[in-house]
Amino acid sequence: MEENRMTEAAPEERNVRSGIRNAEKRKEEKQDAVNAAVPESESPFQGRIDIKSLELPALKDLLAAFGEKPFRAEQIYEWLHQKKAESFDEMTNLSKPLREKLKESTFIMTLREAAKMESKLDGTCKYLFELYDERVIESVLMRYHHGNSVCISSQVGCRMGCRFCASTLGGLERNLTASEMLEQVYQIERLTGERVSNVVVMGTGEPLDNYENLTAFIRILSSEKGLHISQRNITVSTCGLVEKIERLADEKLTITLALSMHAPNDEVRRQLMPVANKYALKDVLAACDHYYQKTGRRLTFEYSLTHGVNDGTAQAKELASLLKGKNCHVNLIPVNPVRERAFTRPDGKNIQNFKNVLEKNQITVTIRREMGSDIDAACGQLRKRYMDTNKREGGE
Repeated sequence: MEENRMTEAAPEERNVRSGIRNAEKRKEEKQDAVNAAVPESESPFQGRIDIKSLELPALKDLLAAFGEKPFRAEQIYEWLHQKKAESFDEMTNLSKPLREKLKESTFIMTLREAAKMESKLDGTCKYLFELYDERVIESVLMRYHHGNSVCISSQVGCRMGCRFCASTLGGLERNLTASEMLEQVYQIERLTGERVSNVVVMGTGEPLDNYENLTAFIRILSSEKGLHISQRNITVSTCGLVEKIERLADEKLTITLALSMHAPNDEVRRQLMPVANKYALKDVLAACDHYYQKTGRRLTFEYSLTHGVNDGTAQAKELASLLKGKNCHVNLIPVNPVRERAFTRPDGKNIQNFKNVLEKNQITVTIRREMGSDIDAACGQLRKRYMDTNKREGGE
């Protein structure tokens, strides 16, 4: 009997997927809803569609393939992204047959809290979330007077190889789906009962290396029928993938772009960031200029200060010259020491001197406020410690 039901469902599933593909093409959306599903080779979901990763137009087409009216899609979308439902049974304004059909053809991605650390200094919370495949990712809740900010991961691991970053030590394992990025925000709201007003995609991973899922995440997160977090309150950090920055400029989004710069010239940048061997700084900055021209959004340049590498007065002057005339903000980040890396942070005097040089050259600059310094809130550190502990306990 079960075999017959699976056989009967196959043509319907093919129709659903075909409907999504056709609708995506008609609406010229860049995210293929079929590809939003987790790869079947890795998934326990047996080819079912990752419904939380679908944008509203694609969800309407899915419901149309079920023979349902568009308002049903809006109801489901609100359940998923406003009410943050974790099961179809919670969707009490849907008929039972429709809920059963959704269970057969789709799934709702959820994350499990694997660990949590809370700072005694400022209330910063670092979460370790377990994914369906038992991999883990980090997210951080930072509480400010203007509201709660969440820093999320965009990949499991990272392949960019930045020398001072713990996230790259194990390399890239896989991309996160749009739903897995959304769930980091949703889970933190569920766990705390507090509203998140700002989201920064600065956790583990290179966001633009996961472009399709990233842009779907942004559109869903900012949707009026979802959490409706303003795109102006969303920041995406990149180490400088030129083609992707240029493409992002054409998306008609109003997010803030933050470039992980970390050096005033190619020679120093190549010491810190392998990606600089592919992209010259002048080309990266030209792409950033293009982004500003297309969006009108002020650029942020992140600069991790590392002792004896990029923190000298001459380098501060070189950076000021490079950024002169740009509508930008420089965020100085005293590097967080990582056990496996040799880099250390400059002393307070050097940090303040670097800032003073930029200010004297009319560059807007701040020193990043340290949040959660007592809980290893730096990117990748909690995840690595968790994985190392599990390896030791497993006898590997």
